[in-house]
Amino acid sequence: MTVTNIIELLGGLGAFLFGMKYMGDGLELAAGSKMKDLLEKLTRNRILGFLLGVFVTVVIQSSSATTVMVMGFINAGIMDLAQATGVIFGANIGTTITSVLIALDVSGIAPFCICVGAFMMLYSKKAKVKHIGQVILGFGLLFQGLHTMSGAMKPLGQVAWFQNFIANAKSPILGLLVGALICAVIQSSSAAVGILQALALQGLMPLHFASYLICGINIGSAMPTILASMSARNNAKRAAMIYLIYNVVGGILMTLVTMFLPYTQFIEGLIPDPMFQVSMVHILFKVVSAAVLLPCTNLVVKLTYKIIPKQRHEDAARLEYIDVNLVGNPSVSLLQIRSEVDRMSALVFENVDLAMDGILSNEVRSAKEITENEAVIDYLTDAISDYLVKFNVQELSPQEAMYVNRVFQTLSDMERIGDYAEHLLHVNERCAEKKLTYSDVAKSELQELYGNVKELYFTATARFHSQDIGIGELTHLARLERENRKKAKQAQQNHMDRLRAGECSVEAGIMFGEVLNSLSRIGGHSINIAEASTSQQNAKIF
Repeated sequence: MTVTNIIELLGGLGAFLFGMKYMGDGLELAAGSKMKDLLEKLTRNRILGFLLGVFVTVVIQSSSATTVMVMGFINAGIMDLAQATGVIFGANIGTTITSVLIALDVSGIAPFCICVGAFMMLYSKKAKVKHIGQVILGFGLLFQGLHTMSGAMKPLGQVAWFQNFIANAKSPILGLLVGALICAVIQSSSAAVGILQALALQGLMPLHFASYLICGINIGSAMPTILASMSARNNAKRAAMIYLIYNVVGGILMTLVTMFLPYTQFIEGLIPDPMFQVSMVHILFKVVSAAVLLPCTNLVVKLTYKIIPKQRHEDAARLEYIDVNLVGNPSVSLLQIRSEVDRMSALVFENVDLAMDGILSNEVRSAKEITENEAVIDYLTDAISDYLVKFNVQELSPQEAMYVNRVFQTLSDMERIGDYAEHLLHVNERCAEKKLTYSDVAKSELQELYGNVKELYFTATARFHSQDIGIGELTHLARLERENRKKAKQAQQNHMDRLRAGECSVEAGIMFGEVLNSLSRIGGHSINIAEASTSQQNAKIF
């Protein structure tokens, strides 16, 4: 095998991989958002979710892409893990369509497809036609690449070391390792199986060893989803783990079948075409795995919780009291909205309290809890707001409509307070990093100011809950907020005096000023919440 053959092989592989990806992207663009809408709406039934996973993956040509899409739905709270499991199992079967297309070997029309697809993409002004052109172009490139690879690998049959390797390639462990390595490198099980089919076409791949390689390839195919889940929430990581479990169980099962049963000989006797033989082994791997695991969906989900234990707040990014699919009686819906706002209010204050505890103790505490809470606060802000938009189209009384507007305003204020709590955490982390500390006098000033802020926030949120703050109480809170701003300014002036006296550093003073500013802003937003708590006389909502 010459250098020219190796260059042709690499070029063919590149065209094959690019063509498959380009075709899949074109199919996804041509389908628009319909695939995602289908996944979002039709996955409550396990069997339906399984069939949907098959269909979507047949369309977009990538089980990894379908699984990553499902992980996104899990992150967004649209789909739970049990629903996702059926879709992932279906996606694994849908991906086998690529090997069937390759086995058809229509490489003779590949140049024609490339020409037609290119013309459609270059000269059509309609987006839909361009997307279809992309599919046709990708299809042509895929088979042109396969044809180039097949031709480049033909001389391998004359290479002594390769002949010896194939003649003695009977080790299941070697097959699993080589298959997993190939797939981990090229990041596509369909492409890896396509390479086996190209080798089989030249008579260079015994089906018995190809079966072991396919087991390894499918295990290696979990790598892209595992990598995609690294920064995701735990449930999305569990979805990636389900994908891995599916292929590991299938790999172990089909390795044992290949070792102890004459099933590859049966396929060879049944199907004369070597490319279809490899495709059938791949399809059987996926179908048998699904048949074994689909009835055990709940056990698979439980296993993922053993591998990735449940942690605090991981399932909190969802609405606990509101059912977004039901917009019923306004009075009932308003009670549900109030409960969600109360829940968000408690999380916001917990973050402020945890952040101030760290600052006053000169230690970085509860950073993980604050970050997790902030993610839930951001989610609730968006989710409740979206529900309010849907709810607001109903026929509401003036008082109910006014309350909805006040909730919008209060969500914004609470979300901003949550942001200031997170900012306080970052101030605390910078102080710890630079070993900056506050004097006892500075801590005393912060404690006094924070005590007032707590009173402001607790009173404002309690009154927002009942919508019955009195003018006198509102006046008292407004006075308290003004006093807080004065105290913050005075504390800042006191710091300047200490700085001139050499009792503290400039950097510590900057951090101190940021804490004062954050507390002052929290007080301002608390007053906004209090002002949204006044109801008209004889027009109480609750």
